[in-house]
Amino acid sequence: MRIVLQRVQKARVEVSENTIAQIGAGLLLLVGITHDDTETDAKYLAEKCVNLRIFEDDAGKMNLSGLEVGAELLAISQFTLYADTRRGRRPSFVAAAPPEESLPMFNKFVEFLKSLGLKVMTGEFGARMTVDFINDGPVTIILDSHFR
Repeated sequence: MRIVLQRVQKARVEVSENTIAQIGAGLLLLVGITHDDTETDAKYLAEKCVNLRIFEDDAGKMNLSGLEVGAELLAISQFTLYADTRRGRRPSFVAAAPPEESLPMFNKFVEFLKSLGLKVMTGEFGARMTVDFINDGPVTIILDSHFR
């Protein structure tokens, strides 16, 4: 499982020009799922996302976690995180799990996030979405459960 995590001031996702989810200050999580991901991967990354100390304390130092600041979360499934661009000009997505595998795993990841007590919103799985956000910092971190 691979995640691009961005600390945001706010974020929202639209489908067909309708806002379907939005958050205030927190984390935008772009989530890619591959064939051999398990619930262990989902739980590991959910806990990693909310416990990373990437929010500023009173001294302006990144020293607080999403749990400590009550971050809001917007998770969006993104199969393109498993693009293979090594050959040719068109990316291959064979490393991305198909929808029948990735949707249940994405839902499990979201369940793990919610169990940690933060507000969690999601995009619409499989839909063409427009994501609008203001990156805070900017802080952008790539997480991969296969590189622990």
